[in-house]
Amino acid sequence: GDILCFRTGFDRALLSRYNDPSAPFDPHQCSGLDGADKNLQRWITDSGAAALVSDNEAVELLQDMSVNTGIGTRIPLHELCLFKLGMPLGEMFLLSDLADWLRANNRSRFLLTAPPLRLPGAVGSPVTGVGTV
Repeated sequence: GDILCFRTGFDRALLSRYNDPSAPFDPHQCSGLDGADKNLQRWITDSGAAALVSDNEAVELLQDMSVNTGIGTRIPLHELCLFKLGMPLGEMFLLSDLADWLRANNRSRFLLTAPPLRLPGAVGSPVTGVGTV
């Protein structure tokens, strides 16, 4: 199936700190998916996507637990994808350069390979995703 990749610009914002570590950085400056949105949850369930990948820290916006949202969890998209659908989530991918190239070349598709480490019994693994155009 298709892996849906969401570029928010978080990767570039984070990496720019390597050039100037004193530069201000707001981790909430970039967008993410609203995991509490029932229409989004339904769309993800019906989409048939194999995985969701983003360049930000959690694919979805992290909910403020000091506010009673009534959603029951801070990361409802993780609950839906990982536990209910068995759909992997990829976070902190470097997508901006790839997205810029795709746009400049009027393309929207590429081959993504992201093999996990072999960790029997583990619930997650770091991957090194590679986009081939």
